[in-house]
Amino acid sequence: MYERSVSDIVIIGAGSAGLSCAWQLATMHPEVRDIRLFIIRKPADRFLRELGVEYEDEGAFVVVKHAALFTSTLLSRVLAMPNVVLFNATAVEDLIVQEDFRGEQRVAGVVINWTLVALNHDTQSCMDPNTITAPVVISATGHDGPMGAFSAKRLISAGLKKELGNMRGLDMSRAEPTIVNNTREVVPGLIFAGMELSEHDGCNRMGPTFGAMIASGMKAAHVASKIFSSSKIVRGKVVG
Repeated sequence: MYERSVSDIVIIGAGSAGLSCAWQLATMHPEVRDIRLFIIRKPADRFLRELGVEYEDEGAFVVVKHAALFTSTLLSRVLAMPNVVLFNATAVEDLIVQEDFRGEQRVAGVVINWTLVALNHDTQSCMDPNTITAPVVISATGHDGPMGAFSAKRLISAGLKKELGNMRGLDMSRAEPTIVNNTREVVPGLIFAGMELSEHDGCNRMGPTFGAMIASGMKAAHVASKIFSSSKIVRGKVVG
C-alpha cells in the first residue's frame, strides 16, 4: 500500500466502464506506472474482438453468451498488464481536494479504507484510512446505490458543485449517446465515466445494455491521457 501512495491515475469502480477505461489507458500509456485501479450495441463490438470475446451478431447489436464472459475476460486482461494494480475489498471513502497552482480547487487523489470498515463506521470504532495522491482521478462508480455515484454526491457536500441533475427514467436510446458524449472532466482532476454521469448531469438510465459503458470508459481514458500528458506533474501533483 505504501508503494502505491502516489499513483499516476486512479480509477474508482471496476465495472464495465472502469475496466474498459483501465484497459485503454494501460494500452495507450505503458509508461504510466499505476492505474487503480449482456447486450452490446455496435460499434462497441470492436472492443470485444480486441479482447477475443465471442458473440452473436444480431445486426445493430451483438449478444455475449453471459455477462461474466465479458467481465472476467476483461478483468483477466487488465490484471495481466504490468502497469495496472487492483485493490480488492477496498473502498474509496473520500476525495482529496487541494488548491492547485492556479488557486483553484482540484481533486488530487482519494482516501481509501477496507470495504468492511467503510460500511460499518456506525457500528465500530474508527479505523484511520490511507490516501493515494494522483493528478487524475476517474470515477466510474455507477448510479446511486450503497457506494454508487459516490464522487458525484461528494462534490455537493464538498462544495464543488451546488446540486446534482439526478438520474432520469430509463430510455436506452437517449441514454447511451448522452453518456458517451458527456464523458469528461467534471471538475479539475476528476473525470466521470459510465452511469455516474446520469446522476451528475440528470440524464436517463439505460438498462441492461453495455455498449455505452465500454465507449464511455474508453473515452475517459483518452480524456485522462490528454490531462496526464499536458500537465507538469511532481510526486503525483499537478504543478503546471
